Amino acid sequence: MSTTLPPPARLAAGAEPAGTAPRRAAWPAWLKEPLLHFLLLGGLLFALDHWLVGRADDPRRIVVGAAVDEEARTLFGNARGRAPTAEELKALRQVWLDNEVLYREGLALQVDKADTAIRERVIFKSLSLVDAGLQRPTTTAQGLRTWFEANRAKYDEPARYDFQEAALGDDNSESGVRAFVQALNGGLPGEARAGLRVFKGRPHANIVQSYGADFAKALEAGPVGAWQALPTREGWRAVRLDQVAPARPAQFEALAGVVQQDWVDATMSERRTARVRELARKYRIVDEGAAR
Repeated sequence: MSTTLPPPARLAAGAEPAGTAPRRAAWPAWLKEPLLHFLLLGGLLFALDHWLVGRADDPRRIVVGAAVDEEARTLFGNARGRAPTAEELKALRQVWLDNEVLYREGLALQVDKADTAIRERVIFKSLSLVDAGLQRPTTTAQGLRTWFEANRAKYDEPARYDFQEAALGDDNSESGVRAFVQALNGGLPGEARAGLRVFKGRPHANIVQSYGADFAKALEAGPVGAWQALPTREGWRAVRLDQVAPARPAQFEALAGVVQQDWVDATMSERRTARVRELARKYRIVDEGAAR
């Protein structure tokens, strides 16, 4: 006898067949679209790129890096023929930073619009705007005289020295130069065996710069009219001091007009520097290494 099986029971909505593990809720179909994934990934990459570029080109971030030091050393070396000292390099870095602040301020004020000039012109325009905002200083006669006395070295006429130098070609040894000096003091003409150089009216600072402090001290203390063997940075030299013009102190009354203008220039420079340093506070200065 055949047996008729009952039709399968209809499952209630949302019910799971007996003996099966429950399933997670299905994601909406639109979340599975490849185009949406592409857009989301593209947006993420764009945001990341914008964040990285923003960090690199942040107008409020100034990096004083190795390139600044290298440029400073190169320019200083070309001008002076030697590498800068640590203090000189520190000062050059500060000059670069001041200029960079002025450059950024110029760009922020759009003074570079329709101007194809180089960075220095933008800095000059920014500095002109800084100057325009500064008040011209005033002082009393006593204040000006006090400033003159504090800066007297700038106005006093220094002692000046006339001297000759006889260099013995390639022989800069102490023994060779001393023997030559003995011959010169014995009557041998200075130009007979060496290249003779004559210097007139050289102040102390100039002699120190050219030959060194020890040379200047020995020359100034030496006898007039006699050849001496003196050490220099480039070896020993035969030198004769011919004449000394004594120092003469400056008179304030004779230089009042010059002193007045110098004081104004110095005071304005101080105020200008203070204003630029004040502007620098708007920036985050990143120094990638102290001056070496």
